[in-house]
Amino acid sequence: MSTFLTHSTPNASTSMAPTFLLVGLPGLSAVPSWWAVPLITVYLLSALGNGAILWIVALEPTLHRPMYFFLFLLSVSDVGLSTALMPTLLGLAFANTHAVSASACLLQMFFVHVFSVMESSVLLAMALDRALAICRPLHYPTLLTNGVISKICVAIAFRCLGLHLPLPFLLAHMPYCRPQVLTHSYCLHPDIARLACPGGGGAVYSLFVVLSAMGLDPLLILFSYGLIGRVLQGLGSCENRWKAGQTCAAHLSAVLLFYVPMVLLALIDHLRMPIPQPARTLLSYVHFLLPPLINPILYSVKMKEIRERIHKRLQPRKVGCA
Repeated sequence: MSTFLTHSTPNASTSMAPTFLLVGLPGLSAVPSWWAVPLITVYLLSALGNGAILWIVALEPTLHRPMYFFLFLLSVSDVGLSTALMPTLLGLAFANTHAVSASACLLQMFFVHVFSVMESSVLLAMALDRALAICRPLHYPTLLTNGVISKICVAIAFRCLGLHLPLPFLLAHMPYCRPQVLTHSYCLHPDIARLACPGGGGAVYSLFVVLSAMGLDPLLILFSYGLIGRVLQGLGSCENRWKAGQTCAAHLSAVLLFYVPMVLLALIDHLRMPIPQPARTLLSYVHFLLPPLINPILYSVKMKEIRERIHKRLQPRKVGCA
């Protein structure tokens, strides 16, 4: 690492470096292959759980409804996000490989942020779905039609791909004045952008793209739940409030699981809190790796239809005698 740093001093302005240096999980560099086992286990369990959601929603006609379609998209984003993170994580775990080429780093950054923003957008769409179902139950079928869902999907695709596609090209052509050492085990946009020289082109656009999703979505989700909470307070019995609230339980858990670690990381960086690097690294792992693992469990446990359909599909079929 020291050899590389001698070629990239803070006072020198350079173009995109040929390599970036990643940080591994502190304390495990001496035995890198050991933590490959939990990494692979988490990834396989995530793929299995989300694959089951994708399978059951695709095959069951009774689940071809807005809520389950958004759940399908959430599983797609979870599989994509965990898959995008694995190359550098497994490289660190198996071979203690800290150096990653600039092109590979920008490619990983693109896919990590595309699927991360896709997850945020889908969580927002699911909050809208729940708000309409609870606040406007009689008008729900006419408000959230197939045409409206198609427009939501186009908006999510544009937000993920259209807005993020320029970022790797902007970062590739920005001048860099700092050592090309990242603070995570994977390539993230804020981590790369902070290494650029002040006033580098594209900084405003980069900030807009990040804040337009990760800053706006939690506020809109919070607003949706404010509307839901107001309606629930007006329901007559506690039993009705409980039943209506249960339809939001899995989604609310997924929202907290996704946003709370992200907000904590942002506060730690913004306030320059004296948090040890191992704690930051673990919090980052929780933010990116835990939702793909936990979300299928949440929705399988909390949503009776998903659980029953999976159980029915897995039951052996009885063959009658002629």
